[in-house]
Amino acid sequence: MMALNALSQLESAPRIEPAEPRETQRILSALTLAFAADPAVRWMFPDPEQHLRFFPEFARAFGGAALGRHTAWVAGEGIGAALWLAPDTHPDEAALAAVVEQGVVPRQRDEVFAVFEEMGKRHPAQPHWYLPLIGVEPTWQGRGLGSALLRPILALCDATGRLAYLESTNPKNRPLYERHGFEAIGEIRVGSCPPIVPMLRRPRSIA
Repeated sequence: MMALNALSQLESAPRIEPAEPRETQRILSALTLAFAADPAVRWMFPDPEQHLRFFPEFARAFGGAALGRHTAWVAGEGIGAALWLAPDTHPDEAALAAVVEQGVVPRQRDEVFAVFEEMGKRHPAQPHWYLPLIGVEPTWQGRGLGSALLRPILALCDATGRLAYLESTNPKNRPLYERHGFEAIGEIRVGSCPPIVPMLRRPRSIA
């Protein structure tokens, strides 16, 4: 019976596949739900309407290049996604600045810009894969999808000897990253923003 239950769960598990451009809107919606309780994101967009309106634009600016470069991975029909940026790809800084100008209250903008400036300083000097955003809809969390979304690019990092890097904005997610080999390399504290933890993963040797 246990074997049958395990097989049933395996067959019903959402597939992890490279994201298609047509899935962009669904992915942005899923990420908006996934980050609805994220401390740093909700510090930036504390009002619910503010979050729902501006987070999709923020996500597109921060990690949307992955969708255009086919380095985003999606779970199921867009219930979760990991937006990976290859070593030669970066967030759209102009679009990010525009989102901050439009979506963040004036008294907080300088701190938000300072946070992003500090984040930029912490990136490794060596070429690396960067994970600006990973998230799963709340009703699907706790089912191993976060791990599944991490694995394809981490396997590529191991095969090619590349570093992987991310910033953990929610302490609840750090154990997940640590299980996959990421290590905290400091802490970003700027103004009233909740702490953000830069995390680096060195490639693992393949036997």
